[in-house]
Amino acid sequence: MTKKNASPRAKFLYQRRAAWISAGAWGVLALMMAALAPATPLTAQVPSKDDKLRIIAFGAHPDDCELQASGTGALWAAKGHHVKFVSVTNGDIGHWREAGGPLALRRKQEVEKANGMLGITVEILDIHDGELLPTLEIRQKLIRLIRQWNADLVIGPRPNDYHPDHRYTGILVQDAAYMVTVPFICPDVPPLQKNPVFMYYTDRFQKPNPSQPDIAVSIDSVVERKLDALAVMESQFLEGGANGHAGLIPKTPSERVERVKQVRDQHAARFRGLADRFRTQLKDWYGPEQGMKVRYAEAFEICEYGQQPDKAELKRLFPFFGR
Repeated sequence: MTKKNASPRAKFLYQRRAAWISAGAWGVLALMMAALAPATPLTAQVPSKDDKLRIIAFGAHPDDCELQASGTGALWAAKGHHVKFVSVTNGDIGHWREAGGPLALRRKQEVEKANGMLGITVEILDIHDGELLPTLEIRQKLIRLIRQWNADLVIGPRPNDYHPDHRYTGILVQDAAYMVTVPFICPDVPPLQKNPVFMYYTDRFQKPNPSQPDIAVSIDSVVERKLDALAVMESQFLEGGANGHAGLIPKTPSERVERVKQVRDQHAARFRGLADRFRTQLKDWYGPEQGMKVRYAEAFEICEYGQQPDKAELKRLFPFFGR
């Protein structure tokens, strides 16, 4: 069979192979160096035993948690709480020009730098982008990660979304709820004595049911840091990720300044939109006067499968609202 007459699957595999080959010896060398290099202080670090909160958030790709929750993550980290973001895939097809190991390495470096700016621990699982399935093996990976982090709060996407990796990440996180307390699954890691609170990020999908967040958090005090961190992930935002094109890449220093501003403005508008959309929840948590003043927000919905917190417990988990 010639390349011209190949099936779509064969063409895809050919393109992925070509992307790997195009990286050449430099890509192989970069991967070898990454494998031999010591882990950064923010990677796979287990928090010490103390009275601080332990929050672990899951996203399908290296930028999902950062978009959805890095403002709140920065607020937790500033108070000394332990925050970890996990990307369930390595993002190795999330670009219009690059793919394979070199892209996975690039995205790993970007997301580690971004989370380092926010004080958040990060880990990326070695699973191909676009190929995630809700298997028992991966569910057990998540169960172990939640137990090792001794999580008080677990956050992930809802299981209805345009991207299969997002949907299956939501399913995997849901399926880990309760099971993290069962002794004879993954017995190599001690079970949690108390089921954590599980929550979803918010989204705009309406079917089969719309997102209904239980809590909204002002990120006004950290929004500039969040925007700075997102700007570090150039492969996804400056260059457009999987649906980008060469025309997005700045050719001069002045074009770069303009492109960075454009991306920051787009992100800022998104977080302003969340504040406007969930103004009722902001006023409920901050009071009518302060809630009306919030400009940028993130929001979260309680999953029915974990511990069911009352308002006092939510205030403990989200210690940003005063007494």
